[in-house]
Amino acid sequence: MQIVEVTENKGALCARILATLPTWFGNPESNAAYERDVERMPVFAAIDAGEAIGFLALNRHTAYAQEIHVMGVRPEHHRSGAGRALVTAAETFARAQGARFLTVKTLSPSHPDPGYVKTRAFYEGVGFFPIEEVPLLWGPENPALMLIKTL
Repeated sequence: MQIVEVTENKGALCARILATLPTWFGNPESNAAYERDVERMPVFAAIDAGEAIGFLALNRHTAYAQEIHVMGVRPEHHRSGAGRALVTAAETFARAQGARFLTVKTLSPSHPDPGYVKTRAFYEGVGFFPIEEVPLLWGPENPALMLIKTL
């Protein structure tokens, strides 16, 4: 497996990977927004046997912080190291841009969803710390949790 920076057809890559993850990305409007958003962001792909098995898009909010805007790994490749490798690539890129922090938002533990228990465990396993619940960011039915990692 290798990690590459994607410079073309970022939205199409995003759409292909998110389509394999309906448990996490089941809202067509949100997915369409991600597809549009990633076109203006740095995007990295995990490639295995010539096929993209995962991707990560970064959003720069300030000179000091970049956010994992969206990330997905095909379910059959979960726990393969692809997600960890994508986060490492994001960290390297963000540091080179002068960032001191990497952030990510995901579903808060106050919402009982077993898939997101795994998501939060993944982010904490790669060094992120939960810092704030934002209950109305995505609406009361989807409370957000912000996590941060020092670079």
